[in-house]
Order: sequence, then C-alpha cells, then structure tokens
Amino acid sequence: MKPFFDLSVEEMKSYGYKIVDLIAEHYNELENKKPVTIASRQEMDSIFLQEAPEKGMPADKVLDFVMHKVIPNSNISSHPKAFSFVPGPSNFISTMADSLATGFNIFSGGWIVSPAAAELEIVTINWLLKMFNFPVKKGGGIFTSGGSMANLTALATARRIKCGNDFSKAVIYLSDQAHSSNIKAIRVLGFKKEQVKIIPTDLEFKIGINKLKNEIAKDQLEGKKPFCIIASAGTTNTGTVDPLDTLADICDKENMWYHIDGAYGGAAILSKKGSRTLQGIERADSLTVDPHKWFFQPYEIGCLLVKEASWLSNTFSEKPEYLRDIEGNESEINFYDYGIQLTRRFRALKFYMSIKTYGLETFKEAISYNIDLAEKTEDLLRKSKNWEIVSQATLAIINFRYNPLGFNLSDEKLDKLNQEISARVVASEEALLVTTVLQNQIVIRMCLINPKTTVNHIRETLNQCNSFAKKILKEWEK
Repeated sequence: MKPFFDLSVEEMKSYGYKIVDLIAEHYNELENKKPVTIASRQEMDSIFLQEAPEKGMPADKVLDFVMHKVIPNSNISSHPKAFSFVPGPSNFISTMADSLATGFNIFSGGWIVSPAAAELEIVTINWLLKMFNFPVKKGGGIFTSGGSMANLTALATARRIKCGNDFSKAVIYLSDQAHSSNIKAIRVLGFKKEQVKIIPTDLEFKIGINKLKNEIAKDQLEGKKPFCIIASAGTTNTGTVDPLDTLADICDKENMWYHIDGAYGGAAILSKKGSRTLQGIERADSLTVDPHKWFFQPYEIGCLLVKEASWLSNTFSEKPEYLRDIEGNESEINFYDYGIQLTRRFRALKFYMSIKTYGLETFKEAISYNIDLAEKTEDLLRKSKNWEIVSQATLAIINFRYNPLGFNLSDEKLDKLNQEISARVVASEEALLVTTVLQNQIVIRMCLINPKTTVNHIRETLNQCNSFAKKILKEWEK
C-alpha cells in the first residue's frame, strides 16, 4: 500500500531541527526585529491567493516560503516594544511544550484517552486554585481557549445555578469598562438587551457602587431577578480593579452569582502590590484568568476557576452512547464534562512545564518587575512638560496624552495630535503603540507585561513620540 503522509526518520528530524533552530533564533534576536508589520488585503492576496495545489512540493521549500512571507507579515506580540492591546510575552519552555503536545497529538478531553493529560490539568488547576485562595478540595476549573471562552463558560454555569431553565426575568450587571467578551457571552446565552445593565464607572474607572445598588433595587421592585454581577480584576483599558469586597457583600446580601473577570489582572496575585490590589478576589463564585497574558504562556490558554467543581459538571455533562465506556470514577475527571468542548488540546502541559522549569519565584519576580516598570514610566511622564497622565499606572497599564505646557490646545486638537502621534509610531514599525478613549479623550495606552521590556525601551519610544509631536505641531503652523 502506498504511504500517504510518511517521511523517513531522518527527514523528520532534519525538518524538525530547522524549525527549532528558527524558533530559538527568533527568541534570541527578538529585540533586533521590528514589532509591527503593515500590509493591505491586496498585498496579502498578491502573495498568498491561489488554488489548492494538486501536486505537492518539497517540505523545505514550503518552510522557506512561510519564513519569508508569513512570519515577517505578522506582528511580534512578544517584542519588548509591543505596548498595545494585551501583549503575549510567552516563554521558550512553554513554546516547546506546546510543540510536544501537538507533535504527540494528545487528546485531553477524557481520562481514559489520556490519563496523564487529565491529571496534569487537575494538578495545574489546583495550583491556580491555591494561588487565589479558592477551595482546592471542593473547587475546580478548566482550561479554555482564552478569556472569552472562560467568561462564556462561567456565565452559562451561573445562569443554570441561579435561574434554572427560566431566565426570562434574570438581570446581569457589569461596568462600562468590563471586557467586551462578557457582552458577547451574554448575547450568545440568549439574554435580551434589557436584561443587561451597564453600570457607569467613577472617576477611578471603577464600577459605581451607588448606581449599581439603585439598579438592583429598581429591578427587584419591577419583579425582575438580579442574578449575577461581573466584576473586573484589571480592566483592559486601565488595569483598574473594581471594589471586589464590596461587590461580594452585595452578592451575598442579594443571593447573586459573583463572577470576576481577571483575564488581564488575575496573575498579579503573585506580586505583593498586586495581591493587595486584588483583595477580595477569593470571594468570587467563578473567576476567569488568562495564562497566555500575564502568566507568560503562548497562545492559546485561558482558565475558569469555580468554588465548586460540581457546578461545571452539572451544567455541561452529557452522556451520549458512544462515550458510555469511558466514564471512570468521580476522581478521574473527564474535562469534556466541565465545559463546551469535547475535543480539547493538551493546554495544561505548557503551563505545567514552565512552572516546573522556572519555578513560581521567577513568575512572581517577573510580574512584580512589570508593575514597578509601569510606575517608573509614570514617573518619567510626570517629570516631563509635554505629557499628561490620564490614568495612573495600575497593574502595569498606564494611559497618558501629549499636552505640552504653553500651547493651550483645544480638546479636539489634543485628540487629533495624540491620534497622529500613535499613527506615526506604528507606521515607523518601531513600536506598537495605539490609542484608547478615556473620559471622552483620545489617549495613548501602554501595557507593560513583557519582562523583556526595559526603561530604555520606554525612553526610546517616548523620545520618538516627542519628535513626532514637534513635527506635527510645526506642520499645523504652516
């Protein structure tokens, strides 16, 4: 019989060694590369758009094409000057672990298929439960594709626990700074627009407690059922943490589900400053964390933690006939019973191997370094006559805008100026530095969770911003 996809051992090794060498060189040369790539759909179509080939070509030629055309046309989210969105710093050990999981094609849905994969997910979930002071014996969790899927899984669980089959009168509450994935999850779950209450934030970008209490009381008087509050433990815009203890008190009093979205900021629990900021996070019923952000894992790995593991299994467990033979005892967890996916990649391996290799101490030091770096950046900005702090450094995020003394620029001009500064920095491809909107102002946002980023990288980028700003102002004078 003709072999279909076979390569010799020597061919596989040669090909694999090339790829490992390329990845290792990428990590080593990271700082010498530019973090940004810019290309139009037309440009990409001109390179890639073609019919699927009937005949193949040598593997080395395909690899060369990918290295020359695909990789260079992709942003480097792990670059020390990738300041925007939420960077993905990653680490080499986890990258290789991901390669192992993929190479051996390990299925991590059920115990009987891969007991070691299931066990490592149990072990690493327990590590996380302990970090956040959740009950290890009774609690549980599941690795997901990211924070979006973790939030969806949490809210599906909350709906079943608190509402049963009838959620027609249920109301859910979150702030105007909550991550968009929560709104997406709410829509997917079938809630109507009027069942979602967006609570304005205060001057510190935290959910307005008085406004929240008023909305809950109003909804109760109208015969509705307030069932869930979503708190943010590190908003994407500002890194702000909602008053977690206060929200927990409200949920306790009103018998509501308490979900905390800690996809961005949850990892800060490992630092002393972060732990103080996240006080009360242990009181959540469910908690989203996102290891491919500030736990330095490669994409993709999110996580949901819950106070009681049975909440997940009672929500998602289904028993089709073809799976009847693989049910073990209760201690042998089938993670397809804990969430939406049946087929699941072995996400736990990279988290496990990186923590075993580097130790928690390294993670703690890296996260603490990031928080301190953002505070140093704030100090640099405050010492300048050109910059205004809009949102102070919080969990390694800071927002600011160019507003030079003596120019008395209008808000409209300032918005236009800062937007143009950002656009020119990105166009230079030297740094990924984009804007956001806070208090109806266009501001520049830095997210500093890459442990490879230094104060010098910050200074270089700010100097570049200053240079562009002066050029823009001169252009406006003409």
